[in-house]
Amino acid sequence: MDVVGKIIAALPPKSGTSQSTGKPWQVNTYVLQTNEQTPKNIAFDVFGAERVEQYNLKVGDMVTVSIDIDAHEYNGRWYNQIRAWNVVNHASAQQPTAQQAPPPTPQPGTLFPQPPAPGAQPAPSAGTDQLPF
Repeated sequence: MDVVGKIIAALPPKSGTSQSTGKPWQVNTYVLQTNEQTPKNIAFDVFGAERVEQYNLKVGDMVTVSIDIDAHEYNGRWYNQIRAWNVVNHASAQQPTAQQAPPPTPQPGTLFPQPPAPGAQPAPSAGTDQLPF
């Protein structure tokens, strides 16, 4: 399931050592607010220090989060777990690959387009009596 929205909170990371493997683990929890008419808040976890570093999420980032939802039982109560398996940060996805030239700015006091550059072919016209406006 994919969810689009803005990161509105980044909770302090949790970490520890796995009892079964002895390896360290880290989980960061973020809160995303959806872009709907009635916005909803979704808290989701990013598991693993390498993924936390890879996604580099910050409050205010617009993202698309791919999540898995699962429930587990503990002491007779059920708890939902929402874990991100992919995050696309829209700010980093929209960075231009090549610098684009800015659009030309009109010269002060000119109302009509500038004449073509020397050597440029004139644009075909439908007639000679047509006004430019």
